[in-house]
Amino acid sequence: MPFSEVLIAAFAVSALISGSAVYFVRRFALYFNFIDIPSDERKIHKKPTALLGGWAVFFGFTVVIWLSFNTDFFSDFPQKYFIGILLAGALIMIGGSIDDKYNLPAKFQWIFPFLSGLAIVASGIGIDFITNPLGGVVRLDQWNISIFSINGIAYQITVFADLFTIIWLLGMAYTTKFLDGLDGLVSGIGIVASFVVFGISLLPEVNQSHTAILSLALAGACLGFLIWNWHPAKIFLGEGGSLLIGFMLGVLSIISGGKIATALLVMGIPILDVLWVIGRRLFIEKRSIFQADRKHLHFRLLDAGFTVPQSVGIFLSLSALFGGLAIILRGKDKLLLLLGTILAMILLVGFVVKKYQKENKKTLA
Repeated sequence: MPFSEVLIAAFAVSALISGSAVYFVRRFALYFNFIDIPSDERKIHKKPTALLGGWAVFFGFTVVIWLSFNTDFFSDFPQKYFIGILLAGALIMIGGSIDDKYNLPAKFQWIFPFLSGLAIVASGIGIDFITNPLGGVVRLDQWNISIFSINGIAYQITVFADLFTIIWLLGMAYTTKFLDGLDGLVSGIGIVASFVVFGISLLPEVNQSHTAILSLALAGACLGFLIWNWHPAKIFLGEGGSLLIGFMLGVLSIISGGKIATALLVMGIPILDVLWVIGRRLFIEKRSIFQADRKHLHFRLLDAGFTVPQSVGIFLSLSALFGGLAIILRGKDKLLLLLGTILAMILLVGFVVKKYQKENKKTLA
């Protein structure tokens, strides 16, 4: 089968599997009471809504990987990578489902995502170096600790590389987790970011057929779910799904040649929003970063008078803009684009504040 047809099939099949799986996942969630009840100001939905939607994304994504694995396009993709991705995704979804059911305390919520990070580095996926946009690289693979040896093959921990990889994956996972407050927002971001990774995979200096297929599989899985998750949502991603999408985007950015800067740019606005929220909770309000509130930018957009689809559209448009530019630009230009992302965030916040004040004046009048 020609490569172009494989790409189309990967996207279409994952979307079909994910969209179809939502029906069954939703019935399961409703029957076994995996339900999000609108009980505080952060809940924009009006009636109890099914959780566990992330399982549909997981099924669509992993089934396509399974179907594609033995093709020529995955000839240079180690089997242990596939096992690591499958195990990591399953761990996140299992942990998230437990949290959806029993509302785990914050001190336990990090365990399954951390184990997922360990599964990825144990499979050999990692960040060995960071490219300096001003020139040169920073090596992370210089300090190795041997754990054991089998048949003369040493198994070891690459301390800084493995640690940085886990931090990166957790950072991406928790960005989408904290972002998951509006219908269609995280699944929409997943589609946009996956297409950016797809574009990177086709660049001459990367030229990875397997990463192109994987990214379209994730995009299709997110699209199949988004059909059910668009406002007003019939099902939510749940804790596992909101973590899964960011985590897998983090994995794809690594195996597509360590394009960390590109991932930072396509996720720039959400990441900056999360950093601001974490900083405010820690240093200003002096409380747990996991204690949710309604002060994220996406909620501010609602308070300023934007509808849910409009607010989601703003996020997706900015992510597509910066992600598209990140594919084109190189080196120092990406650093300038990162500064541009920060400036865009500041301008957007200023615009939202002014519109919010204007809307309040109308209400008082």
